[in-house]
Amino acid sequence: MKAIRIGIVVGEASGDLLGAGLIRAIKQRLPDAIIEGIAGPAMIAQGCTALFPAEKLAVMGIVEILGRYRELHGIRAQLIRHFQDHPPDVFIGIDAPDFNLGLERILKGLDIPTVHYVSPSVWAWRRWRLRKIARSTDLMLTLFPFEAAFYEAHHVPVRFVGHPLAEMIPDIADPTAARAALDLPMQGELVALLPGSRMSEVNALGLTFIQTAQWCARHRPNVHFVVPLATQATRELFEHLVKTHAPTLSITIITGRSREVMAAADVVLLASGTATLEALLLKRPMVVAYRLVRLTYWLAKWLVKVPYVSLPNLLAGTGIVEEYIQDAATPENLGKAVLRFLEQPQSAQALQKIFSDIHASLRQRADQQAAEAVLALVKKTEL
Repeated sequence: MKAIRIGIVVGEASGDLLGAGLIRAIKQRLPDAIIEGIAGPAMIAQGCTALFPAEKLAVMGIVEILGRYRELHGIRAQLIRHFQDHPPDVFIGIDAPDFNLGLERILKGLDIPTVHYVSPSVWAWRRWRLRKIARSTDLMLTLFPFEAAFYEAHHVPVRFVGHPLAEMIPDIADPTAARAALDLPMQGELVALLPGSRMSEVNALGLTFIQTAQWCARHRPNVHFVVPLATQATRELFEHLVKTHAPTLSITIITGRSREVMAAADVVLLASGTATLEALLLKRPMVVAYRLVRLTYWLAKWLVKVPYVSLPNLLAGTGIVEEYIQDAATPENLGKAVLRFLEQPQSAQALQKIFSDIHASLRQRADQQAAEAVLALVKKTEL
């Protein structure tokens, strides 16, 4: 029996980790599987042959993409030729929809079964992309159940596999251990501030979060604040804001380690994004804020078709987490919401119970489920 051949393309670090888990699960079932494509270091470590490194696709922003259009087009053309000469039994595009969906459509036209792993946010905006997805992929693998329900309603083949983070993060976080590991105060109330991982986000929310901390400190003087910043550049920007506007604030600034910081905290104030999922899985009471450039915000209001911006609310299907968007994201509004959790522990406990239920729903053995779905598609197309 010939070894199964799998083509795969990933474009960034988060996709590399997903791909590595998927490859590991496939290799457990089929050790001789030949897997090749565009891969990151984690995928390569699991036995994937990299025709190109994943960093080649790690491009953000319209200007940057246009500047590298010829190079990206050339990489896609070389991949197509390679998979024409060495047809895989299945192709898997992991995230990177702008690159992968076009590639998947061409390969599907060559009678190569295609899988797309991680749904674009088509359920939220640009729903016209559904037609492209339906033409491009034989199976969509989603991380969240509400995404699968959306595709089912539009008759696109889909399978909800769960989220790998739900396997990685334990049911109960240990705040004492996290505080000790980060050298944070062991006693007293601790609020984590996560203004975002990008410079644009820290520019938009950094000062507001500092002013929120000042508002909280005036009403509850013994609260300590901790801020994890993703890069040295965002840390320097935030430190400058603190030095300029709140030099006496009781605050600890850390580079990276955002998950540990959230685990250590009693309450988390954070920008809407993936961090809200981590906070949910850590069972941390949270307050969500987001602010965009005003023109972008008004365009988003017109284009976005979902009632919430944060993943906890999207997963719950209702507003379990307070969201303060644009002009509503004021220090007083955010501060009152943060202090409610500190002053009313029962509200935090009720929210943590909901978070536990969502955590359980996302813990589906994602790597194994994704591998089963991929191999089932191969078997189906061979019949």
